[in-house]
Amino acid sequence: MAFGRSSRVKQRPVEPVTLKILVAGGFGVGKTTAVGAVSEIRPLRTEERLSEAGRPVDDLDGVESKTTTTVAMDFGRITLREDLVLYLFGTPGQDRFWFLWDELAQGSLGAVVLADTRRLEDCFAAVDYFERRRIPFTVAVNTFEGAERFPTQTVRAALDLDPEVPVLVCDARDRSSVRDVLIAVVEHALERAALAREPVAT
Repeated sequence: MAFGRSSRVKQRPVEPVTLKILVAGGFGVGKTTAVGAVSEIRPLRTEERLSEAGRPVDDLDGVESKTTTTVAMDFGRITLREDLVLYLFGTPGQDRFWFLWDELAQGSLGAVVLADTRRLEDCFAAVDYFERRRIPFTVAVNTFEGAERFPTQTVRAALDLDPEVPVLVCDARDRSSVRDVLIAVVEHALERAALAREPVAT
């Protein structure tokens, strides 16, 4: 009796590549909201209520209604494709928690810097942080209610960004909007890595 080879080939499960992305920016810019909007798991949050003791050091101008703050990090996960998973780490926005950034940044592929046009100067420090450490990043302008809208080129000029840094407009509450920003970060970081591998012409 002849046995033919079965046409049903048992495929091995795909082992996804996992990448680490930071979500950074100033205090109250929407980092916790963005991670929560896109995460396919229940996000880990380390929020604490703002206290009277912290008022002298916490700048609430423009975010007077904010009652909590991230004191360590936010954590979430999103599967972009069957073979690609992103782990998201939201950084604390206040200056007094910046000592945590170096730990969170280790091993990261890239970062999102969320910006609020009402307090654009609050993201200068995050932009400077990633530029100094040569970590690829994308700036995402979060569209807050009542905030004036500016062209992305105006935001780019105000932040003095290099031409290759992507600048997008997003809604941190909207899953598809945040997902588009994350895709832009991954593509930008991979392009940077490919350029770094190219031999220098002599």
